[in-house]
Amino acid sequence: MDNQLISFTEENYLKIIYLLTERHNGNEVSTNQLAEHTQTKAASVSDMLRKLAEKNYINYRKYQGVRLTEAGEQIALGVIRKHRLWEVFLVEKLGFGWDEIHDIAEQLEHIDSKELTKRLDDFLGNPQFDPHGDPIPDAKGKMPSVSYQKLSEISLNQSVVMMGVSVHSPAFLQHLDKQQITLGCDLKVLEISDFDKSYDLLLNDEIRLFVSNEVARNLLVQISST
Repeated sequence: MDNQLISFTEENYLKIIYLLTERHNGNEVSTNQLAEHTQTKAASVSDMLRKLAEKNYINYRKYQGVRLTEAGEQIALGVIRKHRLWEVFLVEKLGFGWDEIHDIAEQLEHIDSKELTKRLDDFLGNPQFDPHGDPIPDAKGKMPSVSYQKLSEISLNQSVVMMGVSVHSPAFLQHLDKQQITLGCDLKVLEISDFDKSYDLLLNDEIRLFVSNEVARNLLVQISST
């Protein structure tokens, strides 16, 4: 099925199915999960899934989980690739904040031009990660390998580097900005509260700060090599 025959809504569904499958460790995605994520009625989701199944983009049977076919995954990765490249462009070349770019990239990701995507990728220096730390698929759909942990999984006195976030909402990203928590910053877990599991951290070896368990669960980190 030619990409040009697919609607923006269908592309969005394939992208969401891919991301939810990834988030749930490769497990099939349920209609209810899709309905919740898209804020759409389950009946409408089921109608869309039937259309996608007819086009051979997903494997779907009513009341059972959904999984992308190879064709569906290829389209999803293409949309994700464009979205994340545009986010890099918006931040690095146009000066947008990482909290401002998601909705704009949602519109730009549907531009159907492989040549534009290739030139954008080359213009940006073929980045492997977007401003939120998410990996960018290459032209063949291959993702850079990542091995991150949640900050909430890190033990006391462990030093880590902040590599990404699992929530992209403007409110969350603005909160991190206020705390001066950015990609690449160094964090050390000094104490974890017995009361509310909040975290006492040392930022870049000099700033003491406190974050909630909710924040800690949504920060993706890597053990420091130094």
